[in-house]
Amino acid sequence: MEFIIRGQKTEITDAIKAYVEKRIGKLEKYFSNKEITANVLIKVRGIDQTVEVTIQVPGITLRGEQTHKDLYAAIDLVSEKIERQIRKNKTRIKNRNTKATTPVFTTDFENDGYDNEKELIVKRKVVDSKPMDEEEAILQMNLIDHDFFIYKDVNTEKTSVVYKRKDGDYGKIEIN
Repeated sequence: MEFIIRGQKTEITDAIKAYVEKRIGKLEKYFSNKEITANVLIKVRGIDQTVEVTIQVPGITLRGEQTHKDLYAAIDLVSEKIERQIRKNKTRIKNRNTKATTPVFTTDFENDGYDNEKELIVKRKVVDSKPMDEEEAILQMNLIDHDFFIYKDVNTEKTSVVYKRKDGDYGKIEIN
């Protein structure tokens, strides 16, 4: 597993790099393809340390984010969170990989210099995806731990959004 470790408002020491590689590297046992990349962003805000991890596997993006006062505890928590996601969705991932349409999802979680609190848009992402069905979109949404997911519906060829409702169910919006 290859690591891209960056710090925002903090210096990444060799000890931090080694700990991240040790903890996140344990997830490599779940992947048959060993040539995967883990993007790790460590941010400091006040006394809180936030660790964002995005692992891109062909057709799947796993994402976890945890905040804690102790950086090493945040790394442990995010590693456990991603491992839970993998185990929880293991059968769904295997079933989805047998389908003909495999999404490619790219996340750029750079801040792009929008540190000014007066800016309305504080983060920008570029998302590329192949057509997928509702089930795959819900799986992707759960894997990246978001409340919504934008995709192109394979059946209608329309841009659609699936989202998690407050009652725990899912909703879908189709855009004409």
